[in-house]
Amino acid sequence: MAVRDAWTDERLDDLSATMSGEFDRVGREFDRVHADLREIRAEMSAMQRSMVVTQRTTVVGFAAVVASVLVTQL
Repeated sequence: MAVRDAWTDERLDDLSATMSGEFDRVGREFDRVHADLREIRAEMSAMQRSMVVTQRTTVVGFAAVVASVLVTQL
């Protein structure tokens, strides 16, 4: 490939348009990735809330079993 010594205005305009299009494409891709990350974050928050409820329910259930065993021992 030959190295250009000079760039015409038309050639620079073509390069500018190409680069602008690529930057727009990359910008749209970042927007899509950010939207995906927001969705994943929301799903993880919901899962975390569900896990906390499950953990609390398990602790309360275990405490109830322990209490009933202790009561039957009296």
